[in-house]
Amino acid sequence: MGTRQGIYLLAGLAGALLVAASAIAALHSWRRSEGSEPTGPGEHAKRTASAWVMASGAVAALLAGRMAIIAVAGLVSCVALFEFLGQCGIRWREHRCLVSACFALAVTQYGLVAADRTGLFLTLVPLAAFLALPALAVLLGDTKDILRTYGRAQWGLRIPVYGMSHLPAIFLLHLGGSNEAGVLLVGYVVVVAQISDTMQYAFGKAFGRTLMSPAISPKKTVEGLVGGGLTAILAGSALWPATPFDLPQAAALSTAIVASGILGGLVLSAIKRDLGIKDWGRLIPGHGGVLDRADSICFAAPVFFHLARWISASAAG
Repeated sequence: MGTRQGIYLLAGLAGALLVAASAIAALHSWRRSEGSEPTGPGEHAKRTASAWVMASGAVAALLAGRMAIIAVAGLVSCVALFEFLGQCGIRWREHRCLVSACFALAVTQYGLVAADRTGLFLTLVPLAAFLALPALAVLLGDTKDILRTYGRAQWGLRIPVYGMSHLPAIFLLHLGGSNEAGVLLVGYVVVVAQISDTMQYAFGKAFGRTLMSPAISPKKTVEGLVGGGLTAILAGSALWPATPFDLPQAAALSTAIVASGILGGLVLSAIKRDLGIKDWGRLIPGHGGVLDRADSICFAAPVFFHLARWISASAAG
């Protein structure tokens, strides 16, 4: 399958499911509950409009190719890192060196992806975050509340930077023998993860009754997770012609994307509850911040990267 044809297939499927999710959410928003007034379409309209804008931007980046994908992913990482550090109380005016070091590491991480340096890509953030940053704190004498401040900074580098950077790092695997195959795989991960997120919301609104984890994410329901997850797994399995994998491998990989994405959303929700905040930001109407929208990718991308790497190595061996 050609690159453009594959991208159009991914975009068409995502668009069809966005239409379905929008219809489900709209019908639910106007449905009268016993003893209550209709809620109106406000929140759903914002979420739907934002989803269409983000989907259009993702398709444009895929059509533009490898460097555009790396640039967009890097921008998303930096904005998400800014949101994370800010909500954790790590701001420029109090921690100039730490904040500068975090963003320098983020830019360098994506530079390594662009330069096709797999070994350095995999080791830079773990070594720098867990060894270099605390050492920097000691050398600068910035040791007040070091465990809390630098521990939170490490989480910021670990999730929105290291996790997200595994999405364009799919190019480093050289699966299918070309950058065009890498473009399709990046699109595959994004589409499966976002279908899961979107359909979880739609199924939860339409059929949700049983809360999944009220203390962590009070709006997530078992019905939403099951319905949205199964829809995404079926979609990911059906898209196997756009990947270098066979049908069973595509089914396993899409299941891993969905499961890790769900866990990622729950982990980030738990961190938000611990910080006492509802959203990471306000940049995306109806969704919150960039990290609220990218949380599943931050977990799904590294899981997909290493599973795909293992499958490729096993096939070659």
